[in-house]
Amino acid sequence: MQAVSEHLVDRNLALIKLLAPPFDSAPLDPGYIKGYIPGVRENGGQYTHAAIWAAMAWAALQRPNEAWEYFTLLNPLRHALTPEQTAIYKVEPYVVAADLYSAKGHEGRGGWTWYTGSAGWMYQLLVEHLFGLKLKVDRLILTPLFPAGWSEYKIHYRYRNTFYHIQVIRTEPKATHVRQVVVDNTEQPDLTISLVDDKREHFVKVEVRD
Repeated sequence: MQAVSEHLVDRNLALIKLLAPPFDSAPLDPGYIKGYIPGVRENGGQYTHAAIWAAMAWAALQRPNEAWEYFTLLNPLRHALTPEQTAIYKVEPYVVAADLYSAKGHEGRGGWTWYTGSAGWMYQLLVEHLFGLKLKVDRLILTPLFPAGWSEYKIHYRYRNTFYHIQVIRTEPKATHVRQVVVDNTEQPDLTISLVDDKREHFVKVEVRD
């Protein structure tokens, strides 16, 4: 996967291509994507659905550095930190763009914003695969994937009319395993958070260590 990803990741433009090079002169016909201008959408540009899936793949392989790097590249805010970047990106930096272009003259430009499919996948990447928060019927399971330099983070989770304030702490550098879950000062033997809609605030501490 490393060789494939490096071929498709353009760090100068901060985008992750679906495929490269584009289909513009090759005799092969991949179908409708060849109808796009070279460097636009699936034809040599970033198709954000697939780029997010690549980040999820790194997370599944327990490769936090690569997974969080891909998230950083995908983060729309990162494409508009300066007036110069904003002039290149040309779309709203507070929503997920479905496409980023590598086409000549439009390098780094975003396209097709307010697209719920890409936003939904981005939400899953961040919440489920990086922060590791997974809902199983009426229980929460934590499988965090910490980025470099982080020792803790907090999640405020709403279950119907009840809030759970979850603090996730990594006590050892590079630790990856959840070893203790404490809900309202009571340790949970199964390392999960049982959700109850009692309209009270609950405080959870999750400890990650090896």
